[in-house]
Amino acid sequence: MADTHLGFDSPIHPRIQRRRRGDDFFMNFQRILDYAIDHKVDLVVHGGDLFFRARIPKPIVDQVYTQLREFSQSGIPMLIVPGNHEFSRLPEPHRIDQQNIYLFETPGTFQFQIRGTRIAIGGFPFHRKNIRDRFSELVYETDVLKSIADIRLLVIHQAVEGAQVGKSNYTFRSGEDVVRGRDIPSGVHAVLAGHIHRQQILTFPQKTGPSVPVIYSGSIERTSFAERDEQKGFYVIEFSKTGERWGLSNAEFHPLPVRPMVDIKLDLSSLTPENLDSKLPELLKNLDPHAVVRISCKVVPELWLRKKLTAEYLRSISSPMMNISIGSSFLPSRQYDKGQKTRLKNQIRLTFIK
Repeated sequence: MADTHLGFDSPIHPRIQRRRRGDDFFMNFQRILDYAIDHKVDLVVHGGDLFFRARIPKPIVDQVYTQLREFSQSGIPMLIVPGNHEFSRLPEPHRIDQQNIYLFETPGTFQFQIRGTRIAIGGFPFHRKNIRDRFSELVYETDVLKSIADIRLLVIHQAVEGAQVGKSNYTFRSGEDVVRGRDIPSGVHAVLAGHIHRQQILTFPQKTGPSVPVIYSGSIERTSFAERDEQKGFYVIEFSKTGERWGLSNAEFHPLPVRPMVDIKLDLSSLTPENLDSKLPELLKNLDPHAVVRISCKVVPELWLRKKLTAEYLRSISSPMMNISIGSSFLPSRQYDKGQKTRLKNQIRLTFIK
């Protein structure tokens, strides 16, 4: 699994009591841990961004580390590589210095022997500056390629060439923050990756030996409306031996429950101060009562509508189990259209000339 983003929408002292999306992230994280225990998996790997951000409130850290400590009692090893949201370092890492919890604080390799099979798992924290040129060097520093093992895995939290995101299927191809496909090492059986929130498997042919898959499990919850159509979950991967060679034999994606995300585009031409109180509730009435909803429009709305659509008003006309918000076009910083902004700049320029 990867990109659990625990702490997302989890205020410690909320001013208003309402449903928060943070609980969805914690529940899905626990579902994965429970699955691992129930199905007696051999290893659990977390591909980074355990937390939502680097500076996380202590109660959230306590909650997460309590879950990890309880899971460690199962005897199943769990490996974690810090991601970019954590600035490549988990908060108070000494607190998860538990038996069966392994943290990649620096490039390195952890080795296990499970039912007579030697497994080496290398990894390094998220690297922010020019991973394109540094990737091969960092892999070398882990020593995973030199490990004497039957199965070698690499854990990273980076964007790899060919990965896709978003509604438009944006594809990472070049740039200093993208790992080249040709740099994926042939000496590992698979790369387990985080950072890309859409689940996908990339395959890179090698000059010698079989292709190496890069497995993105994606985030465990939808973190933005760009992900509103994406299924979320985790992978269960299996390795088997054919003759003298080990290889990836199966990678099965397991979906997790997620609430629907709905983007309502308002038709401003049909809305008036007189009919808003009847039209907007009608739009919300037919939605899933647990939906995550965003109300937006293509142009900057009139002032009366911006003033009307307050958080308090939206909560009053929607299901109490719904999360509802407004798009950026309703925010004060967007109150000028392009022509108005140009005129404002010209006025400022003339003032300086005078």
